[in-house]
Amino acid sequence: MKHSEGFLKLVNQAKSRIREVTVYETQQRRARNPEAKLVDVREDNEWIAAHASGAIHLGKGIIERDIEVTVPDRATELILYCGGGYRSALATDALQKMGYTNVFSMAGGWKTWREQGGEIEKQL
Repeated sequence: MKHSEGFLKLVNQAKSRIREVTVYETQQRRARNPEAKLVDVREDNEWIAAHASGAIHLGKGIIERDIEVTVPDRATELILYCGGGYRSALATDALQKMGYTNVFSMAGGWKTWREQGGEIEKQL
């Protein structure tokens, strides 16, 4: 998908303020910390089609509204992903502004997760 110049500028600004992790680092962090949450911020239809094994779903359109109920401890390790790492960067930036201190965006998102053989779940 080709992204607009304005969108990419916004994403790049967010990326200058957040921390990104690779798929491998995501898997290692989850192995070390079973309490870490992998959060899929894609649209509902993307989530339903398939998602990373063990992930929870809080779409980018609702994450700011629902995160405090779903994950009330702002120190919880959160790793967000989307289709390619753009929306998750924006959502990571927003959660940091809300006081979440241990939040990361997974570089490359769902596309890279699949390419690197990450475990996948599908809705039944």
